[in-house]
Amino acid sequence: MRFVKGHGTENDFVILPDPDGELDLTPEAVARLCDRRAGIGADGVLRAVRTKAMDLGGTGGPGAQGLDGAEWFMDYRNADGSVAEMCGNGTRVFARYLVDAGLADPGEWDIATRAGLKRVTLGASGDVSVDMGAPVALGSGEASLAGAVFRGERVSMGNPHLACRIDRPVAALDLTRAPDFDPEVFPDGVNVEFYRPVGDRHLEMRVYERGSGETRSCGTGTVAVAVAAAAGTDGPGEWTVDVPGGRLTVTLDGATSHLRGPAVLVAEGETRPGWI
Repeated sequence: MRFVKGHGTENDFVILPDPDGELDLTPEAVARLCDRRAGIGADGVLRAVRTKAMDLGGTGGPGAQGLDGAEWFMDYRNADGSVAEMCGNGTRVFARYLVDAGLADPGEWDIATRAGLKRVTLGASGDVSVDMGAPVALGSGEASLAGAVFRGERVSMGNPHLACRIDRPVAALDLTRAPDFDPEVFPDGVNVEFYRPVGDRHLEMRVYERGSGETRSCGTGTVAVAVAAAAGTDGPGEWTVDVPGGRLTVTLDGATSHLRGPAVLVAEGETRPGWI
């Protein structure tokens, strides 16, 4: 099994080239690949499969999903093997991989995901920008951590988020355990973000991702905290979000959202025969 390893603000992924959709990618195989001690190590897996070869599990073919305008489908899996709808950092890394591998040209084009088409813009090197689509604000919610209750804003970016503002440095939080939440409010689980304003349209953030635990960054979560912070302000504009793994830029224009940041490929190779 060939692979490429990459990251976006240290949110890291194992990329598996599978253009014809031939890999039997089980949850157990994903978990082994992502294991940081006994595997390659990553927050998730990005399987690169041509959209026309993608099996969407009985939910209709690419045409029925409106995805046939994109050549490549990003099949994203969390570190525990569960399937996720969308990953903002992963989309940027996926786009950089396609260009680096000669499977796409620098420029502007669509990637198919379970959350729909995502338009990327990138050059031969440097940062990648993704049109993340229109955020959907769903009202307030809450999570608890170490006995403390945190209220936040529920935001859908194609996947579920709870963005909680706090008034102390985010580094002070203990995220070694998952925050608790009401499963009736979040039946599919939720990514929980904790953020603090540190300047004009400038935030710091940490995140606990469903299926992966605390990660160094979360692209969709970065947009979610910008949406939450923008509520009650003049809204549209550019937001800088610092995460443990680096810095991302979110642009809100009232109609859609854009995420811009680095996408770095660090290694490539192949697994040993029979290991998976």
